[in-house]
Amino acid sequence: MKVMLTALFICGLSLGLFRCDKSTPKSGSAGADSVTLAAVSGDSLRKPVFREVTEPQVQIDLDEIRARGRLTALTGYSANSYFIYKGEPMGFEYELLQLLADHLQLQLDIVIVKNLDQIFSMLNEGKGDIIAYNMTITKQRRKKVAFTDHISLIRQVLVQRLPENWRKMKLHQIEKKLLRSPVELIGKKVYVRKGSSYYARLVNLSDEIGGDIDIVEVPGDVSTEELIARVARGEIDSTVADENVALVNAAYLPNIDIRTPASLPQQLAWAVRKNSPKLREAINHWIAEIKQAPTYNILYTKYYQNKRFFAQRVKSEFFTLTGDKISPYDDLIKEKAREIQWDWRLLASQVYQESQFDPKAKSWAGAQGLLQLMPRTAKEFGAKRVTDPVQNLSAGARYLEWLWEYWKDIPDSLERIKFVLASYNVGQGHVQDARRLAIKYDKDPNRWEGNVAEFLLKKAQKAYFNDEVVQFGYCRGEEPVAYVEEIFNRYRHYRKFVSQ
Repeated sequence: MKVMLTALFICGLSLGLFRCDKSTPKSGSAGADSVTLAAVSGDSLRKPVFREVTEPQVQIDLDEIRARGRLTALTGYSANSYFIYKGEPMGFEYELLQLLADHLQLQLDIVIVKNLDQIFSMLNEGKGDIIAYNMTITKQRRKKVAFTDHISLIRQVLVQRLPENWRKMKLHQIEKKLLRSPVELIGKKVYVRKGSSYYARLVNLSDEIGGDIDIVEVPGDVSTEELIARVARGEIDSTVADENVALVNAAYLPNIDIRTPASLPQQLAWAVRKNSPKLREAINHWIAEIKQAPTYNILYTKYYQNKRFFAQRVKSEFFTLTGDKISPYDDLIKEKAREIQWDWRLLASQVYQESQFDPKAKSWAGAQGLLQLMPRTAKEFGAKRVTDPVQNLSAGARYLEWLWEYWKDIPDSLERIKFVLASYNVGQGHVQDARRLAIKYDKDPNRWEGNVAEFLLKKAQKAYFNDEVVQFGYCRGEEPVAYVEEIFNRYRHYRKFVSQ
């Protein structure tokens, strides 16, 4: 187990798939040392020139996406759009995207764009099918992409810091210290991303007020939330933000003021390539439907009006944009993952699936603890107090290692892990039944999706659980199949935010 899993997880992992490139350099080719030397050469130290791609470079519309079976969405780092909180993927855009993918009957892939100045180019290059982020519709942006119908209407506001001793001042004294008229911005420094709609708005505002605003550009990988935090810390004087984002940040940062408008209401929308009209039409139809249902308002309230929830997560060490932990048991999970040589984020995903990191969790069937061990399994693998996190994870890891050896006839490491997880959930006997059915019906008994998983699902049908090759009878296969899929899906999210 240890050799195979080391090769599997230490090598590079592709999005949605484990893939280990075991090739070695040919004689005379550049190896690891020469790559390192190249990284510090003079040419490599020069900042690469970014050339914006304003026209589609690929021909991919809804038909091609349906044939592929997956919708790839581009989004950015944000305290509201997409993040991990207490082990669970969350976010306004994330939850809407899940609803859209379900509506289109597609799987969802999410690509985080660290430098938002490049997001339109990535879309046009085919690195994603849709931009799902707070994007203001502007004439300049319409030249690059096709916007969907608006998701929401919002105005931009100036974010500025209250005076140092504002708590001891009267309201009218505070007001005298703040900028309330756009004309007062003449000569003042305002920090924004150049590629943002805020930059374009400030340029137009300079023309409107007849004087220059000192617009200071920040890199494309600096988020709006980070700029607001810098204002609060006194590192910069002011920035501009969408009002909904500013409002939730103001709940957490009491020394900022967000009451000065910088624009009239503007449309926020998602975007697709200009040569993807079918996809745009399908999304617009879905937007019209979702806005008529209560779901949209519930999600908007959850992420943009529930200020307490926002404050709780930004203060939490288990919020991936401000902390670096998935759970209170990360160190213990890492230790046990090292012992069986798994990627610790995969084991963490399984622990979340089993107990949501609650060591006192107990199922209706009597399974207990972080890895929901049944009493017999806990005893067999050494857990005397099953609710003790150390004993539970230790016994669970030993059981996973035992299952790994049990399935040693599965040659592919990734496939074997799926058999291990399915067996952990439903027992290896039912999985063996599904393998025997796969053989009988000319499917691959060593592959999970579309093969053994298909027959595990069919074991709920009389014609299959009564088959002569079946030894363990009826099985509600939806649960173990979903179990494997959900663990791997969550693991993909963890990989985007949490380091190995």
